[in-house]
Amino acid sequence: MNNSSKLHFFILILFIVTGCNKSKNIATNTIESNSAEIETKIDSIISLLTLEEKVDLCHAQSKFSTKGVDRLGIPEIWMSDGPHGVRAEISWDDWAYAGWTNDSITAFPALTCLASTFNPDLASQFGIALGEEAKYRKKDVLLGPGVNIYRTPMNGRNFEYMGEDPFLASTMVVPYVKGVQKNGVAACVKHYALNNQEHWRDKISVEVSDRALHEIYLPAFKAAVTEGKVWSIMGAYNKFRGEYTTHHELLTNKILKGDWKFDGVVISDWSSAHNTKEAALKGLDIEMGTGTDGLGTTTANHYSQYYLANPFLEAIKKGEIPESVLDDKVRRVLRLRYRTNMSNNQSFGRANNKEHHDVARKVATEGIVLLKNDNSFFPVEDNVGLTIAVIGENATRSMTKGGGSSELKPKFEISPLKGLQERYKNAKIVYSMGYGSGASVYDQVLPSPYNADSLKTEAIKVAKTADIVLFVGGLSKSHLQDSEGNLDREQFDLPFGQIELLNDIKALNKKIGFILVSGNAVEMPWIDSVDGLLQTWYLGSMAGHAIADVISGDVNPSGKLPFSFPKKLQDNAAVSFGVESYPGVELKKDNKNASLNLESNTPVSPTQEYKEGILVGYRWHDTKNIKPQFAFGYGLSYTNFEVSDITVNNNTDSFTVTCNVENTGQVNGAEVVQVYVGKPNSEVERAIKELKGFSKVYLDKGEKQSISITIEKSDLAFYDESISDWNLEKGDYDIYIGNASNNISKKLSITIN
Repeated sequence: MNNSSKLHFFILILFIVTGCNKSKNIATNTIESNSAEIETKIDSIISLLTLEEKVDLCHAQSKFSTKGVDRLGIPEIWMSDGPHGVRAEISWDDWAYAGWTNDSITAFPALTCLASTFNPDLASQFGIALGEEAKYRKKDVLLGPGVNIYRTPMNGRNFEYMGEDPFLASTMVVPYVKGVQKNGVAACVKHYALNNQEHWRDKISVEVSDRALHEIYLPAFKAAVTEGKVWSIMGAYNKFRGEYTTHHELLTNKILKGDWKFDGVVISDWSSAHNTKEAALKGLDIEMGTGTDGLGTTTANHYSQYYLANPFLEAIKKGEIPESVLDDKVRRVLRLRYRTNMSNNQSFGRANNKEHHDVARKVATEGIVLLKNDNSFFPVEDNVGLTIAVIGENATRSMTKGGGSSELKPKFEISPLKGLQERYKNAKIVYSMGYGSGASVYDQVLPSPYNADSLKTEAIKVAKTADIVLFVGGLSKSHLQDSEGNLDREQFDLPFGQIELLNDIKALNKKIGFILVSGNAVEMPWIDSVDGLLQTWYLGSMAGHAIADVISGDVNPSGKLPFSFPKKLQDNAAVSFGVESYPGVELKKDNKNASLNLESNTPVSPTQEYKEGILVGYRWHDTKNIKPQFAFGYGLSYTNFEVSDITVNNNTDSFTVTCNVENTGQVNGAEVVQVYVGKPNSEVERAIKELKGFSKVYLDKGEKQSISITIEKSDLAFYDESISDWNLEKGDYDIYIGNASNNISKKLSITIN
């Protein structure tokens, strides 16, 4: 039993035996009836707290917890990573794992996979199941989901986010947040804001237009706050216009807490606070992770020395910071407690139960994207006499380990190889590793312990005698690949000699299906060498079963890409503008604003400018007529769909697209109808079209269904920098209906008067 549990048990016994002393245990009398009563209760608590106790509520006491107030029965707050599973228990003062034997959980698919489902109902189930697991582990705050925009495929942390489109991310984050918080666990949406790369993440200063900020990079955060009613937000490491985003006047005070009326808690990313006065006055409520050694060998990094600890206390005592600033933070952290560990709506939670495994498997199968299927390579039937060569390290490598803070400790993890072996009882499965990647330790890449030539020779031998090859390759959650850290990916193509191995196999066996395991797009000069291609993401505990479900045809794939796959890296908008746009440049103090004069020896923070503006992802490809390898929203099926009778009904404040969707093939399946809107002859630069609505429809073979998608006209406004507000242009708008950003069935138009 932890200290918080012991405290609550003691209070309960004291209440039963002697009655509760109202003045000393006021916090234990929790109220659920309405927020006004809770706010009154919070007022009464604040009046009882000493200045020191109030400050103690605003900073960490360990790696993942903050103090309570024992004398008033106010419990500690316990937090945990992460966005697709509750992380193993971390030690009190350092990043070592605590070595618990009861902290194994269900690993859910990473959020790129969840976004690929285009299914908000599944996002809700995902959030509920994840919240139950967090509750079971007695966590009050779950540090996720991440909704930073996929700006470049080189960002090592893209796998934790929900793609390149703000509408898709906004639509998926709201049910996720509500699902988690149904359990009395706070979701913590991150990283606010513009944290779109790992390279230089703790010092890069982003320059982006107000329009791109509001139209591309903030909508998902706004939806989480205004629609999802999220209880906490995590700041980011980077700067925006020279000011750290974790404590930022525009982002936090004006937009988040002002315009959006966010009433929750702003939590720093670990060590993302930088100054006491800035943190206090510019919106940070709880500071985490600034120190790393607890009581270790020095007191310099002790929790009492955090910016919002003793330095904050001294500044208030000196009158440099008003106590009202502290009281606002305390009000927010107490409100967080009333929503979580001081709420009457408590449960024990659940973990590793069949229902959670089913949700993980369902999300995984619906998120897998069929990218290519020449000669109907997939599905692969389980026939007697069929020999399937499974080749590739990713067929057996754990994909729940690594990746940084999203690393998980699942009770089990079904590998792709194991999933195929358990599904295929008649066909013969033979495996060869083929290539080896080496491990990552403390942001260092260790060489592979295997002889590359020997692995290659054995794989070719296996492939030569097989009827078909399933090449399981891609990336892994390792340093310089898909991983949190101080650096992004170093290459856009496949690492570790996979391309050479694939070419050698092709010379001997032309029936190849590629199972791409990654959280990012990769370059595909080898695309013509394979008949089938599945994008399978990082799928968690049920990965192997989900992959086998789709390969075998037990499940018809219905996933759609949440970001574009450029053919070459230079086709990506951010990269196309050079290093000033990505990854940024280290300017000098004598030249902060102009061209790259690198003669001075006095560096300042590295800076980058988002020169593509609002043209992120498919907006760039469409508008600049740059054909992608695979487009946003793209994904094939084992059946065929026909969209017909498309009409648009133009109402006063909204318009509704109606159409019939028919499954004309021989297999039950699901299609995602996507509605994009463009504004020809606009007074400002616009993308050709932008996603504004979608609907996933499930149809048995031969079934036809009518669907309707309603879009509010206000959602067609652009952010007008001349008035610092949204502006809805009058005139004609183009309505595009299709099943991918580059596959449009019909184009209609409406007029807004």
